[in-house]
Amino acid sequence: MSNGQSIVISNALCADGKVRSLRIEGGVVRAMSERPADVRGTDEHHLTKVDVEGRLLLPSLVEAHAHLDKSLTADLVPNPAGDLMGAIHGWRDAESSGVINHEGMVERVAQSLEMLLAAGVTAVRSHINVGGPVGTRYLIASQEAAERFRRTMHIEFVALTYMPMSGEGSAENLRALREAIDLGVDAIGGCPHLEPDAAACIDVALELAAHHSRKVDLHVDETLDPTSLTLDELVTKVEKYDLSVTASHCVSLGMVPQATADRIAQKVSKQQVSIVALPQTNLFLQGRSQPVATPRGLTAISALRAAGANLVAGADNAQDPFNLVGRNDPLETAALMVMAGHLLPEDAYATVSSNARRALGIAEVAVAVGSPADFIAVRTHSVRQTIAEAPADRIVFKDGEIVARSTVTRDFPTLNA
Repeated sequence: MSNGQSIVISNALCADGKVRSLRIEGGVVRAMSERPADVRGTDEHHLTKVDVEGRLLLPSLVEAHAHLDKSLTADLVPNPAGDLMGAIHGWRDAESSGVINHEGMVERVAQSLEMLLAAGVTAVRSHINVGGPVGTRYLIASQEAAERFRRTMHIEFVALTYMPMSGEGSAENLRALREAIDLGVDAIGGCPHLEPDAAACIDVALELAAHHSRKVDLHVDETLDPTSLTLDELVTKVEKYDLSVTASHCVSLGMVPQATADRIAQKVSKQQVSIVALPQTNLFLQGRSQPVATPRGLTAISALRAAGANLVAGADNAQDPFNLVGRNDPLETAALMVMAGHLLPEDAYATVSSNARRALGIAEVAVAVGSPADFIAVRTHSVRQTIAEAPADRIVFKDGEIVARSTVTRDFPTLNA
């Protein structure tokens, strides 16, 4: 989105504790130095200066797995049971009753994108329901809302196809999926572990993606049942395709014996399939029938990292029947990856930044020469403090230009009296 003008970001605290200035041209960092004069160049007339006043400068955030069509509907769509099937049934009841309409969805998707942008997100991938009674209506509404953000965010939509995707009863869903492809949807999605024929569902997704040059992002094994291992079948089938493939959830992988988890994790890594853990929603939905030693509902994080697989984290749902809370802020997800996933803060931050970019197939970002200038500047001194405090005071840069800025004012009248 850069107009070619040079931009200098000054007084930026870097992760190594040094304060530097950066010159950005064409949306890319061209120079960095602890001496501001070293990066200014000779043409002061065409130079935009941004002083971040000692804030910590970090790569911007990524929301790798959202459901924007459902976001912010918790007050419209109840889920008294609090579990996955309760959320699914609640949503379908809302659809059939007419509670979910085009104008309301456009407004909520736009509001969610605003929240994400303010949080420091410059890339989003969202699953959108396609097929069944809604056809492509949700996709059309989401694309309408997303259009105003196209200059400030990289936005991808995944066609989360209604079941079944193969065999009897699939014709209407596949027709809607093909229409979604014609509308420009970025990736093919579905839920093979819930399908009558999981293998056939995977085949449909991979073959359509290969034929139409699309990515694949499937909901996989969102269950605590250790016998549900469609991930193993997916990574076996992926071998004959040259595709960008992501498997989201993979909860059952965290419930199997270590040797099984290690074996599948090695296959995942070899086939370069990205795995998206979704701690917020799966902590909410999973384990409700196991009140003692309740499982966390996370994938096999340690085995995947040991195998060298690309581990990503996302929020999944935000304030809807699948997750009643959520701030549309990946720092919330990163905090849960520390607390529930036992990652160190720097590794947790990578799951919502560099690892997420790798899964989406977009350029990775670093505070370094040659990197895209997609950053957030926060009033903290370390990645750990950033995740711990998640300060609302943030400056968000896309291609070096400020695209969002939030400021916080605090007053303590009785302390100052």
